[in-house]
Amino acid sequence: MNASNGAVFITFGTIAIFLVVMIAILYATNRRSTSFADYAVGGRSYGPWYVAMSYTNSWWPGSTFTAFFALSVGGVLGFYGMVYATLGVTVMYLMANRAWSWGSQYNLTTQPDLLGMRYNSPVVKRIASIIGIISVFPWVVMGIQALGTLFQFASFSQWSVTTCLIVGVAVVLIRQYWTVSMGMRGLIMTDMFQGIVAYVVCAVVCILLLMGNHAPFSNLSQLPARMLLIPGDARTAYGPWYMFSLIFTGVIGSMCWPMSFQRIYTASGVRAVKKGTLLTMLLVGGFYCILMLFAATASHDPKVAAHPQDGWFVALADIGGPWLLALATVIVLAASIGHVDGCVQVCGTQFANDIATWNTPRSDRQLMVLSKAGMVVFIVAAAVIAYLTFDYSRLQLLAQISYQGIIQLAVPLFFGIFSKRGNKQGAIAGMLVGIAIAIVLTTIYPDDIRALGSLTSGIVGLAANFIVFVIFALAIKQSPEEIARVDRLFSRQVTTGAKGPACAPALH
Repeated sequence: MNASNGAVFITFGTIAIFLVVMIAILYATNRRSTSFADYAVGGRSYGPWYVAMSYTNSWWPGSTFTAFFALSVGGVLGFYGMVYATLGVTVMYLMANRAWSWGSQYNLTTQPDLLGMRYNSPVVKRIASIIGIISVFPWVVMGIQALGTLFQFASFSQWSVTTCLIVGVAVVLIRQYWTVSMGMRGLIMTDMFQGIVAYVVCAVVCILLLMGNHAPFSNLSQLPARMLLIPGDARTAYGPWYMFSLIFTGVIGSMCWPMSFQRIYTASGVRAVKKGTLLTMLLVGGFYCILMLFAATASHDPKVAAHPQDGWFVALADIGGPWLLALATVIVLAASIGHVDGCVQVCGTQFANDIATWNTPRSDRQLMVLSKAGMVVFIVAAAVIAYLTFDYSRLQLLAQISYQGIIQLAVPLFFGIFSKRGNKQGAIAGMLVGIAIAIVLTTIYPDDIRALGSLTSGIVGLAANFIVFVIFALAIKQSPEEIARVDRLFSRQVTTGAKGPACAPALH
């Protein structure tokens, strides 16, 4: 790809303007955290629009414009993301009452915090935290790779892959200065700006392009028959359970993501969570549907078809030259930074709150230092893996693999919130069995298990997880004290107003 100095100035100038505005917002909204809870969840003070945009920014990363865009360039499989995203967000609505109320009453700052409190077990909390961090890691890798691709196109391929990744990581690390210093408040405020650019502006641009002549809606009527095949069809290589596995793990896993759960904790009340959920459905489903429709119409471009993971950049550069390419890069940058920030922040928080406190109480200051150190280590490790896997041809598999791990939290989480049944022994054993099976089978079958009708490894692990959990629940009789504790927990008044109750002492 060749370009004049003027074209490079346009792309990098646009990126610079975006970054300046983002940093200005950070400085304008900066305030010192008064406690670790304030640092981790922003004082539980945000309304529905902030919750919705922050949730969306934590849901659709920059890799949506590379890995998932490529799926829709190749066929209708890409639309499965819209199905599981909109269905999955409804779980947030159903969990809002108890999740937010327990979080406020017991000063919970992470999702594993809730599991540890529900089952009265620090071991449950730590295992859940480790599973969450491991599962989030591939998304950070893909986010950094999306940034590398972004800078390749912004430089019109004048920079090497190594240079592009280094610059991408440098941008993320610079942004991490405010993530590390401000915590969740720094994320929430910029998520609104980044979300408008990444999802609202993107949707408007795609609609305008679909109404134009370069990638019109009419292209959809001319798609080849092979693009309309769904995995599991007799004419495809996949078995009948593949689509079920993808959608089911997406729906179940959606509320298991630590980032999603932490967005509940940032809300000012249950009502804010529920309103935010409805807005999130519109943002998450609407944006993704529009983007995938554009990807399908852009598949007629031979350049896009030849390099589907670069298709977003290629299509906009072909249609609008450097100006539209500049907008494409800024959109991906906004999505990537928001998502990577959210992943890094929640993993640093979980490391400090759930893992580094092993048998050692920590002060608020120590927790903040540990959280910041964890963030730095996490982002550096992800950058190394991103470089090693940059040319991987099926990036969406990294996302699918991450779901095989995260859904192992579903059994103790859903039983814990919606039912009084279950115990810590079952939660521990179930998660360990489930994640072990998922890891082993994913190593052997990274995509699907053909002998099981193309079920994915996570589904097999989840089934074993569920069976183990139920066996322990039936075999181990709870003590009267534990039954009374759980009864008190479920009988506590749910607060739906704007302000939560004063924090009560933790039950464990």
